[in-house]
Amino acid sequence: MSRVVKWPRYIRIQRQRAILKKRLKVPPPIHQFTQTLDKNQASKLFKLMVKYRPETRAEKKHRLYEEAKNEVEEKERDPANKPRILKYGLKHITHLVEEKKAKLVIIAHDVDPIELVVWLPTLCRKKDVPYCIVKNKSRLGAFVHQKKVAALAFTDVHQKDQSQFAQLTKNFTVLYNEAVFKEWGGGMMGCKTTKRQEKLQRIRDAEEAQKIGVGVSM
Repeated sequence: MSRVVKWPRYIRIQRQRAILKKRLKVPPPIHQFTQTLDKNQASKLFKLMVKYRPETRAEKKHRLYEEAKNEVEEKERDPANKPRILKYGLKHITHLVEEKKAKLVIIAHDVDPIELVVWLPTLCRKKDVPYCIVKNKSRLGAFVHQKKVAALAFTDVHQKDQSQFAQLTKNFTVLYNEAVFKEWGGGMMGCKTTKRQEKLQRIRDAEEAQKIGVGVSM
């Protein structure tokens, strides 16, 4: 049945793109986006990110109402109550990194086109801002009430999360900021091409062996 079914155009494009990514040689700056966090470290990071989700509209309305109420009653504003949330939006994150206000940048590995974020790891290294690459831009979007997000950033965390956050940034600095990505990706041939190349190599080896045998006998 699969040979008869005419798949939708977007599925055909997805499959063709996946095959092209395997066949074509991928330069190191792009290939580094395949080096994502493992399941253990990603789960620790996501558990921390859940605590810093942005406010919903109702929560923000309630907070502003309480602030206005306290202002009328001339109560001092507690700086500890300042909302600490994840930042998103490429322009906003770029500004935070350039100003060195970002403490950690999380980048999705499947941003399309990749040119949107391919320069971001280099900028993070230049500004000494820890960064990491995780799977699935839709998963990142869920943390900030969006469908898809290319990158997120931490600017501040609560005192109780400081030690965990410091450990994560230390690990990510070793894995990404201090790592040198020189490995090229792609270049994987299909089954038919691989078999054909193996067959040609066996023929060449046999010819070489025959030439050596003739040379020895002479």
